[in-house]
Amino acid sequence: MLTLTILAHCRTNKSTTLKARYYSLDVFRGATVAFMILVNSPGSWAHIFSPLGHAKWHGLTPTDLVFPFFLFAVGNAMAFVMPRLEVAGPAAFWRKVAKRTALIFGIGLLLNWYPFVHWVEGALVAKGWTWTKGDGTTGGVRILGVLQRIALCYFFGSILVYYFKARGAFLAGLIILLLYWAFCIAGNPADPYSLEGWFGTAIDKAILGEPHLYRGEGVAFDPEGLVSTLPAIVQVIFGYLVGDYLRRRNLYLQEAGAKTESSQHLYQTIAVLLLSATALLFTAYAWNLSFPINKKIWTSSYVCATTGLAIAVLATLVYFIEIRKATGGWSRFFDVFGKNPLFIYALSGLIPKTLSVIRIPDGTDVSGSAQYTNPWSWFYDHVCANIPGIPEIGSLVFALCFVGLLWAVGYWMDKRRIYVRV
Repeated sequence: MLTLTILAHCRTNKSTTLKARYYSLDVFRGATVAFMILVNSPGSWAHIFSPLGHAKWHGLTPTDLVFPFFLFAVGNAMAFVMPRLEVAGPAAFWRKVAKRTALIFGIGLLLNWYPFVHWVEGALVAKGWTWTKGDGTTGGVRILGVLQRIALCYFFGSILVYYFKARGAFLAGLIILLLYWAFCIAGNPADPYSLEGWFGTAIDKAILGEPHLYRGEGVAFDPEGLVSTLPAIVQVIFGYLVGDYLRRRNLYLQEAGAKTESSQHLYQTIAVLLLSATALLFTAYAWNLSFPINKKIWTSSYVCATTGLAIAVLATLVYFIEIRKATGGWSRFFDVFGKNPLFIYALSGLIPKTLSVIRIPDGTDVSGSAQYTNPWSWFYDHVCANIPGIPEIGSLVFALCFVGLLWAVGYWMDKRRIYVRV
């Protein structure tokens, strides 16, 4: 778990200011958003390089790091806002947190529903809350998803941090991870960690309704369901602890009259981060022996492993950016994504969904009937898929083009100082 050194620096001090901030945190957040878009936007899901796909069930791939890294970054950002909310009082806190939670959750829900119409036998038909599919079964709008989980984790993480402070939130996080482990075992002692045996699906079906669950595994199972959101909250808490530690390290120097951080001070900071990362990774892989690392049911060992890796990556960025001053085009590229992270992520879902309802002729089938495609698929099928080499290359080029497009939008917004705050 996080070391006591970090906790010692996270004691509440309402008199602190918000001026101290590491550029490394901004680059970390932006890189996470960029990679999230990359892995979510291949030209073809049938042709992706294995590191750009999720683990089939147990295990960990680079792609499985993206979502927890983003939740970790949410916690980092919270560390620079919470002191101001503490000074403003409970009413301001609840107003801010409730509004932000509702907006993020609502945007995620609307994106799942969007574009509110779909093609049925050559005609655009309104997409209701539920509908009857061709096989007679009932489909529906997926209630949960990535943005919805971010909203819920932000909401409950903020409450725990606000009322229990750093030490209390840390202990609450440990309790949540242990209770989730116990719930998994108690829910199905014979087979607690399989797709069929995991207890959370039955709860999600009962509360959300089967038509409103994700079906990416071929059955009604939501990897962003209600139950697996519980351990994901801890990801935000751990991110807060690390962000608060970094903030207070800077504030300590300011109070001491130092104008810049010394290399020795930064090396001490990196040492603490790496020790914390090592402790978490050791815990994760020891726990993995009885509670497998699994992103889709968001196991407690998965929380520890991905948080440990997030801290290690952040420590590396602190070294190169804050000590070596190795900034340049690469850091500015990622920083663009970090300036409008939620807006750019939402746009990455809005664009392909909008293009999906635009039909353009695409030849005929073997019977001579007209075939149609949409601009999103056309660009992959007629441009990227024709790139020489294995099909995974064309699929990756398509994703990189989309990342580049969204970067251009973010760059344009940054140049005009347009920042969409939720």
